[in-house]
Amino acid sequence: MTLATVTLRLSAPFAAWRWMQAGVYRGTFPVIPHSAAWGLVLNLAAIESRGSLLEPVTPIRSDAPSLEIAVGLISPGQRATLYQQLHSYPVGNSGDAFKARTHGNKYWIAPVRREVLVDVECVVAARGEGGVIRRVAEGLAGRLETPRYGLPFAGDNQFLFDAIEIAPDDVQARWYAPVTGHDPVQETTRLTTNIDRGDASRTESPLFAPRQLGIVSHDAWVKVGPQRAVS
Repeated sequence: MTLATVTLRLSAPFAAWRWMQAGVYRGTFPVIPHSAAWGLVLNLAAIESRGSLLEPVTPIRSDAPSLEIAVGLISPGQRATLYQQLHSYPVGNSGDAFKARTHGNKYWIAPVRREVLVDVECVVAARGEGGVIRRVAEGLAGRLETPRYGLPFAGDNQFLFDAIEIAPDDVQARWYAPVTGHDPVQETTRLTTNIDRGDASRTESPLFAPRQLGIVSHDAWVKVGPQRAVS
């Protein structure tokens, strides 16, 4: 199998990539995680990554192409927060006293504080089977006959990208690499690499740290997909 590489430069006025969390404060990863980057690359290539839509939780297609993904920051987004009213259905009988007053509407409302990234500029590099990778540029140019699902968005579905452009493979960025026990790092973050929508305990989220500004390093590549890519 011949491997090919594509590098994408992403910029967005607002972005938020969240891990599974609850509570009144919702954080965001500092950069697009590998799992989201994999989905974005396949979306641009008009390759469906979703499995059956009849399942309670939409699974990932078992035969979706696996890729090697690297993510990095050109310009880190400034962290900001906003307040939002969170409407939900409580578990059990919590808030039953409020149910009658809302006449069938959601009756459990709580204010939450959510982190967002402002003016973020990051890069995603994808490496894999040549036919898949070539479709990315074709999809960006609108030359694919296959319809693509939805719009590319920067985490939350109301946060759209300003630009998604093909970048040179030697683009300079702070690429994120897995942390080993001997790495002298000062800033770290967990990033989701492979997610399991049916069993969150099987989602993989290793610890990463950004490298110094430079080209993508060999240790920044992470295998993502239902069938792990071959190095």
